[in-house]
Order: sequence, then structure tokens, then C-alpha cells
Amino acid sequence: MSTVAANLAAVRERIAQACQKAGRNPQEVKILAVTKTHPAQVVEEAIAAGVDAIGENRVQEAAEKRPAVRLPAFWHLVGPLQRNKAKKAIELFDLIATVDRVPLAETLEKLLANRAKVMPVMVEVNVGREPQKSGVLEEELPPLVSFLLSHCPHLQLLGLLTVPPYHPDPERSRPHFRRLREVARQLEAAFQLPPLQLSMGMSEDFWVAVEEGATWVRLGRALFGERR
Repeated sequence: MSTVAANLAAVRERIAQACQKAGRNPQEVKILAVTKTHPAQVVEEAIAAGVDAIGENRVQEAAEKRPAVRLPAFWHLVGPLQRNKAKKAIELFDLIATVDRVPLAETLEKLLANRAKVMPVMVEVNVGREPQKSGVLEEELPPLVSFLLSHCPHLQLLGLLTVPPYHPDPERSRPHFRRLREVARQLEAAFQLPPLQLSMGMSEDFWVAVEEGATWVRLGRALFGERR
């Protein structure tokens, strides 16, 4: 068994424990392997090991890496997206998880409409209200969701993503994860939406995120060790 496969098995075991604690089915939780700075060979190792999808933070890095990956996989963009990179992003990725403003949604909608293509997206929410981070603030979220639903037929809203403020104690992330889950339930009720997926939790706190309802956890170091 490869190192990545062994690490993945350990992660799945910890997810199972968190699900048992929360009364959830472990099959509800998917693992996104975040391969920032890792070469195509490592991406292929992760795909072969059985991760559910590949995540990249930057459009340019994905543009260089994805063509070199021979194994099929579903790719998420999990880093901030500038409008001038939107065209390349919709060519490279299968899901954009960081839609956070109307102008970006407008740009994506126009590009996708020209291609008669529908793309799943998530909205990034800045639950920690950190000024240095991307993501829509909670009070600006309903208008953005309303715009996506009413003006963007080529964007399929699947869920919400968040990156809470970093703290070495993973328990400090719990209130932020819980709040995202609460916000998702409010949106579902207000807009009559199906259950929204929740992309939350990384290597240092993913088990806490699972206990609070994460359906996607984004893992780099837990699978691959320190970045190269």
C-alpha cells in the first residue's frame, strides 16, 4: 500500500469515528484531495488510492498539471477566482467552489451560456469575517444566492464552502462549521432548495467539520504530508 493510500485509509477511519459520534453515515462524506504544489504523479497516486475528487487552488497550476494527469477524476477549484481567469477555469474544472460575488457569477454565466454548458458551483462564505480572506459575508449571501437562482441558469448551486480562521485548537473551528450548517438550512428553507453540500474542514480540523455536517473535507497534508 502506498503512503497516500495508507493515509487515506487513516482519514476514512477518523471520518467514520466522527460520523458515529454525530449519528451520520460515513458515505455522506467525500474526500477532496487538495494537490497544491504536488506534481501530476502524486495526483495520480491519490486518484488510484480512491479519493473522491481533486482540488486545486490556482487556475494556472491546474492548467499545467491537469493535462499531465492520465487518470480520470473530478476537479474542484477551491481557491479564489478572478474574473480574468474565469474562461480558463471553466475549461479546466468540473466544479467551481469559490463563487463569492455577483460580478463573478455574471462572468461565469455569460461564458457558460456561450458554450451551452451547465457547471456546478458552490458559494464561498467568509464565516469568520476575516478581511484578508475571500468569501461573501453572511448578510450578503441571500442576495447572491437569489441572483444565482434567478439570473444564472448555467450555474448549478450545489452548496457552500468556508475556511474558518486558523487556530491550532481544532475545536475553535466548530462554531464556524456549525454556523455554516445553520446558514445552509436557512437558505434551503428560504429558497426551497434541496439539501446543500457543505465543503468545510481541512487537515487540522476535518473530524470536527464532519461532526458538524461537512459533506466534503479538503485534505492536503493529511494525505500527502507537508507541501513540497
